[in-house]
Amino acid sequence: MAKPKNTGLGRGLDAIFLDNSIDESGGVIMLRLSDIEPNPDQPRREFEPEALAQLADSIAAHGLIQPIIVRSAGADGYYQIVAGERRWRASKMAGLSEVPVIIMEMDDKKAAQIALIENIQRENLNPMEEAAAYKSLLKDYGMTQEELSKQIGKSRSAVANTLRLLELPEEICTLVRDGRLSAGHARALLGLKNPARMAGAASAAVGKNLSVRETEALVRKLNRLDAKIAAVTEGEDEELPTVDYTAVLAKKMTSRLGRRVEIKKTGTQKKLTIHFENDADLDELVTRLCGDNIFDE
Repeated sequence: MAKPKNTGLGRGLDAIFLDNSIDESGGVIMLRLSDIEPNPDQPRREFEPEALAQLADSIAAHGLIQPIIVRSAGADGYYQIVAGERRWRASKMAGLSEVPVIIMEMDDKKAAQIALIENIQRENLNPMEEAAAYKSLLKDYGMTQEELSKQIGKSRSAVANTLRLLELPEEICTLVRDGRLSAGHARALLGLKNPARMAGAASAAVGKNLSVRETEALVRKLNRLDAKIAAVTEGEDEELPTVDYTAVLAKKMTSRLGRRVEIKKTGTQKKLTIHFENDADLDELVTRLCGDNIFDE
């Protein structure tokens, strides 16, 4: 039999699960299900109904083989689940009245560590749950990324990459929780320089069933497109000529009236000049500007 891999606290959990013959001081005892309550801070938030029902059927047929780890929940006689909420739920569904447990004395930090590691070892957490659990251990329990990586048997870069998933907008997080996007797809989308592109890129990845590599290629293509658009826009802004609207208007009036028109604005002085050739030209100009009956008044 191969030697179990050392994964920090997980090695201690393996020892607990494999040794059911130790006495009641930290050993296996039977507790009523009604005396056990779940941990509100447990990292796993979703329990797949069909898989839970299958586990309940197995427990009903063979009993709960693997004990639940609990700790005292206070002076009221209740115990809080540290690891094994899924087994606790399935045992209730199977109609059991009591289950085997291991009672351990531990603080909140240790309980959070064990709950996280137990779920990670069983691959029960979706990527978003795992990222949220990492954040809780770092923020709420004062662990460093280096300490966390040692405890869970993963590299520090793996921890950092998982934490980056929390930067995703909620609509993308939902796709990851549902399994429509993998953590690899989500990390690829984080490479988009324009966050407004993310929803569309995610829809394309899901709708076209893109691989992670194909999603990365899509992200690079969109980044190049945005860079070209930015370059063109910037160039247009620089080359826009300064328009002298007064000169344009004078030119249009000259064309319309058939006479040279000048418009000048100097400080508070504003002047419109219309040139004419002779008295007859002046009569025609005045008539065009003021109407045929101007001379009848």
